[in-house]
Amino acid sequence: MSEAGGRGAGRQAPDLEAICSGVDAYYTACVARHGATPRGVDWSCEATQGLRFVQLMKLCDASAPFSLNDIGCGYGALVPFLAARFASCEIDYLGIDLSRAMISRARRRFSAPQRRFVVATESPRMADYSVASGIMNVNVGHPRKVWESYVKDVLRQMHATSRRGFSVNFMRADAAGHAEDDLSEAQLYRTTPEIWAEHCAREFPVMVDIIDNYGMKEFTLLVRRKPDAVPLQTSLSH
Repeated sequence: MSEAGGRGAGRQAPDLEAICSGVDAYYTACVARHGATPRGVDWSCEATQGLRFVQLMKLCDASAPFSLNDIGCGYGALVPFLAARFASCEIDYLGIDLSRAMISRARRRFSAPQRRFVVATESPRMADYSVASGIMNVNVGHPRKVWESYVKDVLRQMHATSRRGFSVNFMRADAAGHAEDDLSEAQLYRTTPEIWAEHCAREFPVMVDIIDNYGMKEFTLLVRRKPDAVPLQTSLSH
């Protein structure tokens, strides 16, 4: 699923429940309408979906086996991409999504040894890396301040469950700011790279790279733990 989330402190439970319920309903409706396709997770086409995956996976060192959490995995679109692009690398994959409908489709299509899917608001395990494609984009009608608090929680959870780092993408705001004059635009969260790159660098012991030159009105953050901050235990543990 494009937009899924985490659980965290600093926000009242009703806000969390409302956000998760809204996100779940939105994407469950999308997949019911369009099936296990990019449109089913609110992306326009397979080509742009794949281009986003290319940027996110620049985070990972594929010279050795690694474990990966896919936050907001939807119907599992990242799985065939990994099989094609990382065929020679052993990956212990866990897909996490709010929507039972999404996870049901992902399990039917892609379940296999070292490839699992769970219904949850955050990862239940520590992995080497975590990725999330589009999870910040549709705020299902919440005020910007509430949504940004939610974004902070998601980033905190991704950092906490990633030994080496995490990557995430955002829609880019227009140079002069983006007007939200109608409901469809008000539900889209747009921002600038500096805001969230600086947030991650300030809150976590990490190095942040911004990728924003891949031909779409968005950007990707690659957030890597500093070498002296990497937890000692690595490998493919669950």
